[in-house]
Amino acid sequence: MRSLFPVTDLTKSAVGGEDPSGPLTDREWSLDELAEAYAYPADLPAGKARRPGAAWLRANMVSTLDGAAQHDGRSQGISCAADMRIFGTLRGLADVVIAGAETVRLEGYRPARAREAFAARRAAAGQSPAPALAVVTGSMDLDFSLPLFTEPLVPTLVVTGAGAPADRITAARQAGAEVVIAGEGTRVDPARAVRELAARGLRRQLTEGGPRLLGQFVAADVLDELCLTVSPMLTAGDAQRIAGGPGVAVPERFSLTSLLEEAGFLFTRYRRTDS
Repeated sequence: MRSLFPVTDLTKSAVGGEDPSGPLTDREWSLDELAEAYAYPADLPAGKARRPGAAWLRANMVSTLDGAAQHDGRSQGISCAADMRIFGTLRGLADVVIAGAETVRLEGYRPARAREAFAARRAAAGQSPAPALAVVTGSMDLDFSLPLFTEPLVPTLVVTGAGAPADRITAARQAGAEVVIAGEGTRVDPARAVRELAARGLRRQLTEGGPRLLGQFVAADVLDELCLTVSPMLTAGDAQRIAGGPGVAVPERFSLTSLLEEAGFLFTRYRRTDS
């Protein structure tokens, strides 16, 4: 892996061949190096007009060259080992991982595990040993007998609306999950979900989609950062894009903050221009 952006004195040195271990050298980065590269802001923003509360919501997605976010319904086929290391690093830095119920079912989500590589960093930040998982669902159509709900290191959260089926809410609580009400009826309000999680101390937020959930966060104007892996593959077909659903009236401008490369895969990091 090598760093292509931002350009620094070390980058220039590596280009000139003076530093064989510099950021342009194609080598495997340590988890500590990845953690530094993807660190959350030291001072999380608070009191923004668009979203009150101190929180930072980043998304992590992968896309092929022709815009497919999945192959045969899953993201694994368009990913790579380096992408999975970044995936694990982003989880290792987050307070909470947010995913839609459909993604949880399709990808076979299990409880997040504590990793020794991030233990000291998480302890210093006052975080739990592993991130909590928050499943967003209006219907509550989930199997609460799965380990995700019965065996997590940190209790799984189920984010739903006030009108969700009462028997399913009871089942979730009986399984050990914490139910978070973040909307009226059965609909989850994305902005309220962010606020409710932040109110529980879960301020470093990471969403892994799927595309429908990410589209809702984008439409609600609450996404601060996008970590997008561009896979050097073409799939054609009718696979979903990384974000789906209704469009926004005015496209939101994001700025490139870092760019890494390995074996033709580009690991981009974009941030809102006002964040």
